[in-house]
Amino acid sequence: MSHSPSAMSHEPLAMTDGIRVRDVWKRFARDGEQVEVLKGVNLSIAPGELVAVVGPSGVGKSTLLHLLGGLERPSSGEIAYGDTILSAMDEGGLARFRNRAVGFVFQFHHLLPEFTAVENVMLPLLIRRGSVGEARQRAESLLKQVGLGERLAHRPGELSGGEQQRVAMARALIGEPSVLLADEPTGNLDSRTGEEVFDLLRRLNAERRLTSILVTHNDVLASKSDRILRMLDGRMVE
Repeated sequence: MSHSPSAMSHEPLAMTDGIRVRDVWKRFARDGEQVEVLKGVNLSIAPGELVAVVGPSGVGKSTLLHLLGGLERPSSGEIAYGDTILSAMDEGGLARFRNRAVGFVFQFHHLLPEFTAVENVMLPLLIRRGSVGEARQRAESLLKQVGLGERLAHRPGELSGGEQQRVAMARALIGEPSVLLADEPTGNLDSRTGEEVFDLLRRLNAERRLTSILVTHNDVLASKSDRILRMLDGRMVE
């Protein structure tokens, strides 16, 4: 189904109405059978909220995050960012939405090993065909904001795990997204470094007026968020 160009502008998405998830189901085919991973999920997230999604492994937390980011489509149900309904978009519209409205941070940072920190952060703007000069300027500024001003020319292999995750956060934010989605961003870090990365995420959420959704197994970090959503067996539980 195609999406009208007017509804997907080239400006950052205005998040005045937050995110709405309505009766979302997700099924996968496995060994010839349909496996239900999400079972009628409903939730609303207000603009500017930092929300933690917690629950045991395999309950659908990462799947929910992928659906929120437009990386996958729900089997049924609706996900809306304000007036923008993801299921109404074609693949091109979804790709533009992901590139402009959403920043992603994963447990495995997926930095390109042959590129420097600043080059890794520049990439999303270069994919948009932005100017190299502007991309470099914004990347350097962001890396300084996340405490890596002295590491601009270092490659990922020359950085600690916490520093690599900071580079990944800067890369997620360079496109000035409205929403930040983080999937176990502290999962590979020791407790102290994980806390530092989470505190940075929380500070950036406030400074940039982001709406952030964080999947985590860490209850201590989750307790620092604005709200905790618990998942069990593909559903939200109180």
